[in-house]
Amino acid sequence: MILSDYLELAGGRPLVGSVRVPGDKSISHRALMLAALAEGESVLRGLSPGEDVRRSAVAMEALGSEIRAGGTAQPAATARTGGALEVVREVEDAAGIPDESFAYELRVLGGPDRLHAPDEPLYAGNSGTTMRLVAGIVASLPWVVELGGDESLSTRPMDRIAEPLGAMGARVEGRGLRCLPPIIVRGPAPGASLRGVDYSPPVPSAQVKSAVLLAGLGAAGETVVRERVRTRVHTEELLGLAGADISASQEGEEWVVRVRLSALSPFDLTVPGDPSQAAFWAVAGSIVPGSELVVESFYAGPERNGFLGVLERMGADLEVVPAGQGAGNAGGEGDTGSGVRLRVRASHLVGTEVHGSEIPGLDEVPALAVAAALAEGRTAFRDVGELRVKESDRLAGSARLASLLGGEAEVLGDDLVIEGIGTKGAATTPRAFRIDALGDHRVAMAAAVGALAVPGGTCRIDGWSAVATSYPGFGAELGRLRGS
Repeated sequence: MILSDYLELAGGRPLVGSVRVPGDKSISHRALMLAALAEGESVLRGLSPGEDVRRSAVAMEALGSEIRAGGTAQPAATARTGGALEVVREVEDAAGIPDESFAYELRVLGGPDRLHAPDEPLYAGNSGTTMRLVAGIVASLPWVVELGGDESLSTRPMDRIAEPLGAMGARVEGRGLRCLPPIIVRGPAPGASLRGVDYSPPVPSAQVKSAVLLAGLGAAGETVVRERVRTRVHTEELLGLAGADISASQEGEEWVVRVRLSALSPFDLTVPGDPSQAAFWAVAGSIVPGSELVVESFYAGPERNGFLGVLERMGADLEVVPAGQGAGNAGGEGDTGSGVRLRVRASHLVGTEVHGSEIPGLDEVPALAVAAALAEGRTAFRDVGELRVKESDRLAGSARLASLLGGEAEVLGDDLVIEGIGTKGAATTPRAFRIDALGDHRVAMAAAVGALAVPGGTCRIDGWSAVATSYPGFGAELGRLRGS
């Protein structure tokens, strides 16, 4: 889906109806990669339709796996452009809810004997997940692989994977002390192998954890990752589904994952909805007067639903109920199930304190910053400095957006403190604004959510095309839920 590079949005109209968010992006990346490593044919349904996940599909094809549409629901159009997998289809389920995810099946034929060094450098686009996880995969193989990305990704540090992969016996080389992309990954010599490592990431990162675990699949001995703050567990879940020799448990104050040399088996997976995308609708339904939304089933794992607790403390009118089960999966902790269904109604919000450990990935902070800007009182986001090295400086972007809406926002070290406009009295309303999302899809969507609450004004969001990296149908859903 090709999007305009700006969006103009008039606010003041309630959002009413049901919405189904795309398949979870984090799970989609990992499912494609593990399916490519598994010996045989895996079946994947409901993958995220965003450009980031397509980049992972392209990379897996370049490494030798075969990816094709399958099942009874064939795509309307399948085309390959420059080696990229492009499968676009819009469907509606029985409830009449538009679904732009890969609702049909994708079949991935993988296995070690199919894999080979790519013929040219791999291009990850804007996807840090693709770059870091693919680096972990190829680190255990006797190849030299170059991975590059777009201008934004080329500013994101890769030293966090270079250090542990180097300790295992691979070499990851990039630009400067922070190992900036493009990076070159040099695996072990033919006939040699990586060695297991016991590693404690200094900064919580599911991507770093995943890169180390994926390298550990091909390493001699045991590879251990220890986390003081447990990050999303999708890699552990999916490795277990694929039959890896893996264990994970809480040991004292640490979440400890252990993986050993493993051959993977093919699997069947229905990807649940993305909670990071559900957060935008939860905030939108809370801040736009007269709104009443239902967000259909999305993943309910404990590392992914922290935004719900934050909004509940702020006074949001939320009702969370179990959703239907995904095919072959349960719906709670330790699996990749459908999870929960959310009903949200507009409500009066108040400030709260949010610790980064509540939302380890920090993906929901831009949306929550909008809620904080419109709330009564002060909201403090603590220990969220990691936002500086996302697709953009999201810490500065979130503060800028909150200020444009009329709040008072200040960055204090690694904290973001926002005094909401509700403190100024009931007559205070959010202001119309113009903002450049600077290529960041989450800042762009958060800005759109904020624009919905501006009565009688039109807001402009430049850089809107960045939304295609994760949720290309977001703008269309906004229009549908507002009746426009």
